[in-house]
Amino acid sequence: MSSTRRPPDQHLVERRELLDAAGIARALRRIAHEIVERNGGATQLVLVGIRTGGVPLAQRLAQQIAGAEGQAPEVGAVDITLYRDDVFEGLPKPEVGRTELPGQIAGRTVVLVDDVLYTGRTIRAALDALMDFGRPRAVELAVLIDRGLRELPIQPDYVGLKVQTTRSESVRVNLLETDHEDRAVLRAAEKT
Repeated sequence: MSSTRRPPDQHLVERRELLDAAGIARALRRIAHEIVERNGGATQLVLVGIRTGGVPLAQRLAQQIAGAEGQAPEVGAVDITLYRDDVFEGLPKPEVGRTELPGQIAGRTVVLVDDVLYTGRTIRAALDALMDFGRPRAVELAVLIDRGLRELPIQPDYVGLKVQTTRSESVRVNLLETDHEDRAVLRAAEKT
């Protein structure tokens, strides 16, 4: 087992809240405005959420952009299960989800969206998956939380919150769509 793998969830306890519902809403509002500003509008954008946490965030960002621009960018989802570098090592029975992209991504700007950026391996896998569907003009990365400790040279273009963590800690993002609440917390192993 890799030394960078997170400890099992059952041994983690909450240490502190990083974002409450209002904080998540503010972060997404800011990221949406930054995306529009950087890209001069929404006409050539495609937001692609990485399953699972990135998908509802991509949908929310599209709603925020629609509110600001009067037009929502197209939204899709990418499943990276078979693109992971540990698919057979760390996942005894990998469950493959669906990749759903809204039409062609070739020549358009794709904003990959995820909840937490850690080692960069998930993003690398998402990039590999995207390239199987075409060659975007550009790929940008938006994350709700950047927890540091990168193993690959991948950096986000848009960040809701940057927090330094240790390898023994974990960041958990709960979203209304999947967990019935909006909240992000820092967790660590229980002290004995």
